[in-house]
Amino acid sequence: MFDLDIRSRAAELLNISKERGFTVATVESCTGGLVCGALTTVAGSSSMVQGGLVTYANEAKVALAGVPIELIEKHGAVSEPVARSMAEGGKGRLNATYVVSITGVAGPGGGSVEKPVGLVHFACAGSSGTKHREKRFGEQSRDEIRRLSVLEALDLLRETVLTGP
Repeated sequence: MFDLDIRSRAAELLNISKERGFTVATVESCTGGLVCGALTTVAGSSSMVQGGLVTYANEAKVALAGVPIELIEKHGAVSEPVARSMAEGGKGRLNATYVVSITGVAGPGGGSVEKPVGLVHFACAGSSGTKHREKRFGEQSRDEIRRLSVLEALDLLRETVLTGP
């Protein structure tokens, strides 16, 4: 189901989390739960993975992750402020040490000049703050944008677990 890169990065992240006594969780939009799915392919992941929220619709971002609707209306769902709010809201709701969030335009439609297909915002919330990353994967297939987003989210989560936000 998941390629070797994704499986090995998920396993490495969870090994680090286990060694350090950290828990992780996800709040996902354009990846639809794939990051949490990748994490839970690892045997023994239940001791480190608190859970995942799939907040594909704006209403779900508000109801499940606590993103203020005004933030979405002002910046759009695919934005740094919304990614940060998703991660921070998920941290409170899922009671995890670190929470990664993803919101983006996976395509093939839905893009604009300001927010083209392949634009993805990531955030990772921890006890000392929230780190943000923006990626522009370009005009690739929907599957490839989602695959690259999973890898990026795992990398951001790993980096944050190792160094803090």
